[in-house]
Amino acid sequence: MSRSPFIAACIQMRSGVDPAANIDQAAGFIREAAAAGASYVQTPEMSNAVNRSREGLFAAISHEERDPMLAAFRSLARELGVTIHAGSLAILRQDGKIANRAFLITPEGAIQARYDKIHLFDVDLPNGESWRESRTYTGGETAVLADLPGGRLGMSICYDVRFPYLYRAMAEAGADFLSAPACFTRQTGEAHWVVLHRARAIETGSFMISAAQAGLHEDGRETFGHSIIVDPWGRVLAEAGDQPGVVMAEIDPALVADARGRIPTLQHTRSFGVEVLGPEPAAKIA
Repeated sequence: MSRSPFIAACIQMRSGVDPAANIDQAAGFIREAAAAGASYVQTPEMSNAVNRSREGLFAAISHEERDPMLAAFRSLARELGVTIHAGSLAILRQDGKIANRAFLITPEGAIQARYDKIHLFDVDLPNGESWRESRTYTGGETAVLADLPGGRLGMSICYDVRFPYLYRAMAEAGADFLSAPACFTRQTGEAHWVVLHRARAIETGSFMISAAQAGLHEDGRETFGHSIIVDPWGRVLAEAGDQPGVVMAEIDPALVADARGRIPTLQHTRSFGVEVLGPEPAAKIA
């Protein structure tokens, strides 16, 4: 496998309820990134539709073989000669639920890998926002890694980034680059987005590359943006603001071995038990 440096791009979107409009938005930014030299281009979670209405979402999406954004991305990858990582699309499953599914598309337009989001966002936030992804989506059960020309990519999505054992497992399986494309809420993003990405990079000695949704969407939700690329030492190489656009950075795979050589935590993992101790019993007085 080649280990040469390459340019990665994160496409920051503000997807709405209309997949056709979202395709146009994404395609323009992908072309911009490819023209600027990116060979790996990533879009955010829910690239094809951000729609809080369960009924509206079901009406707008398709099964994988008929999804228009997936078809458009495969065509663009062939035309531009780039790897396109669709951070996730809402895809209709045969069981009547929806998969929150990422796709890695080769420069030949083939689907190299699929990943279904494992950890579903079922939370009640202090500002009154309430989310129950499990009402609509079926969670995945398998971590997925795929080889790129420059190294091995570990795929995840959004809320997954809060579960460090997933990233350690992927790094131990050979991942050099990790990703968590997202539709992060503004409230949680302001508090945790950057620090979580820096932590996952530092813990594993890996690059973190994550495109994000940004701004006030048609369905009323507000997302944080700040698409980000972090190197294996925890340095932020590129970070977007809160508007749609493109951010890019050079990814040098040699930095992975350098960081892991300096702090070899992946080699120092030990198994251990957990012991819970209650208070000492009160001494008896004779």
